[in-house]
Amino acid sequence: MVEPILLFLITFIGNFINGVIIPILLLSTGLGIISKISDRIQLDRLSKFFKSSIIWILGIILTLFVGVLSLEGSLSSSVDGITAKTTKAAVSSFIPVVGKILGDAVDTVIGCSSILKNAIGTVGTIVIICICVTPIVKLAILMGMYYLCSAICQPIADEKIVKLLEQMGDTFKILLAILCSVSVLLIIGVTLVMKISNTGLMYR
Repeated sequence: MVEPILLFLITFIGNFINGVIIPILLLSTGLGIISKISDRIQLDRLSKFFKSSIIWILGIILTLFVGVLSLEGSLSSSVDGITAKTTKAAVSSFIPVVGKILGDAVDTVIGCSSILKNAIGTVGTIVIICICVTPIVKLAILMGMYYLCSAICQPIADEKIVKLLEQMGDTFKILLAILCSVSVLLIIGVTLVMKISNTGLMYR
């Protein structure tokens, strides 16, 4: 029962992020830009409300997913304890916004990597990891560039420009958190599909 529920949750979370969370984030960013450009229209508080709502919603959804994921023990049964603890500490520290929540799913992701390696080989595992890592690195670089530009511009530029650059950095930070979450969902989803299909062949 747990595996189909997890697949349903992965699909639901992906569609929800694509259809609801990202449009709200874009709307929030647009309102923030308008507030910084215009002296008359001030929508900063509304923009911050939307961003904080996104973080809360994402946190609740991922907490629910990790809770259900903890019931599926076979994906993480062969994981070394020291490796899992080290990776969990790294994930909790370096992934913004949702690092602590995703840290609880580290055992499963490491277990999934070993299952994928056995099922589709090293090349297939590397391809899946590259699909996930490449956009994450791009977003991390963009986020760092916006924060760096705001720090460099602070002594010479208008305060509104500095705040605008900082706000764009915050937007990319949330996008990075969303992308890391979706990457974890992708790895777990692919592993579950392969595991279920192998089980079906075994029953035949």
